[in-house]
Amino acid sequence: MEPTTDARQAVLEKYRKGILQVYTGNGKGKTTAAFGQALRAIGQGYKVCVIQFMKGRKYGEFLAAEKYLPGLTVHLSGLDSFVMRDNPAPLDIELARQGLELARRAISSGDYDMIILDELNVAADFKLIPLADVIDLIKGKPATLDLILTGRYAPPEIIELADTASEICEIRHHYNAGVKDRAGIEY
Repeated sequence: MEPTTDARQAVLEKYRKGILQVYTGNGKGKTTAAFGQALRAIGQGYKVCVIQFMKGRKYGEFLAAEKYLPGLTVHLSGLDSFVMRDNPAPLDIELARQGLELARRAISSGDYDMIILDELNVAADFKLIPLADVIDLIKGKPATLDLILTGRYAPPEIIELADTASEICEIRHHYNAGVKDRAGIEY
């Protein structure tokens, strides 16, 4: 006798390997790619959590999640201002560390099938959070959890751990022609 569809699905889920994806590079679209993965996952019934490091503004993705996507939880862990790479404000460091603690809790909660740590690569590169803590977070994730890290400057140690790593490079950007940022495109 063949197992029921529900029983088969439970077995498949038990042995499903969570994928670590990294989106890095100097091109536009890393966060957008991660949110595309979130939308795909939600369409398949997954619960997804996004923690946005170094961001304090409610970008379009945040607003859409609040309004239309009950399976997508988004947390902001930063200010709505640029962080000084070589001289971050103590508040920037504190908010990034709070975001990392939130990520730890989300990962260990078992409440999510996918977790996106948006701009985590940048937060580590700017020394807002120790790279060793990020590596520990990755290595300690549940085996079935899909984890996505975005942001420029992904270190080789993270790339080495990734199942999939994509570098998005800038070929041309409208900023260079003097076009300002605008709602629906940059935020």
